[in-house]
Amino acid sequence: MPNSIRILEVGPRDGLQNEAGEVPVEAKVALVEALAAAGLPEIEVGAFVNPKLVPQMAESAEVFRRMRRREGVVYSALVPNRRGAEAAIEAGADLLSVFASASESFSRRNTNASIAESLARFEPVFEIAAGASRPVRAYVSCAFGCPDEGEVDPTRVASLARELVDAGASEIDVSDTIGVAVPRDVDRVLDAVGAEIDPSRIALHFHDTRGTAIANVMTAIDRGVTRFDSSCGGLGGCPFAPGASGNLATEDLLYVCARSGIETGASLADVAAASSAIGEVLGRRLPSKALAAVRSGVGNDQCRSEDGAARR
Repeated sequence: MPNSIRILEVGPRDGLQNEAGEVPVEAKVALVEALAAAGLPEIEVGAFVNPKLVPQMAESAEVFRRMRRREGVVYSALVPNRRGAEAAIEAGADLLSVFASASESFSRRNTNASIAESLARFEPVFEIAAGASRPVRAYVSCAFGCPDEGEVDPTRVASLARELVDAGASEIDVSDTIGVAVPRDVDRVLDAVGAEIDPSRIALHFHDTRGTAIANVMTAIDRGVTRFDSSCGGLGGCPFAPGASGNLATEDLLYVCARSGIETGASLADVAAASSAIGEVLGRRLPSKALAAVRSGVGNDQCRSEDGAARR
């Protein structure tokens, strides 16, 4: 088991993009700044996508412009094509993310393009990013299951991961878009992907739709994976996969890591405060179980340290 893991906080993008009501720019900026102050090393600030399809991300450039940056924090953005890449770099994104699907039908529904067409769209993204000295992360969505096709062959996931690395991706974020994976699936997919690319390039993105995200994380950690996505308060889902609500909550991940002696460098209490604040803006309580425990004061002495870091 590794001594530490690195968390990519996706709440400001993957979390908020699924909200029906308008979220003010000021609230988004405050959320990004609070999460950075909590010690999270990377934050996905927004997405430079079609605002008609994902209206919550229409003001991503403004969020980048207004937020105060914290030294050492990576501020990333999701982009679908050349135009998005150019806009993200102009806004000041430190890292770009692209997204492809291991499911042909989901790719067409999500991006109106086949898998092959999606890969072709990424070519100028990699070129632009390289010219601006920006790394590119590539998401492989529906890696564990598809709302249209059901089971997805792990070898298809691995083949797509290989193509993306060959195209220029520095990291492959293998994603359980609809939250169907269990630990056995994690083993199968990691076996396949790890046979095609350097395992050190693998990150994982779990949804907690069926309550299995933490079990999946621990399975992956036991296998040496050290990079995971999570969302403050458990915000999020996928607007193109109905019912896939709830990313792995950052608080839940931080609590398990702290109790397991795995360093994260982030403060559970401070992330919980950021989640509570955005929850008030949204007018509801967020689903994270550890957040609920912090709010009620249950076991606070066991889930945070004085300096905000997990203790072995």
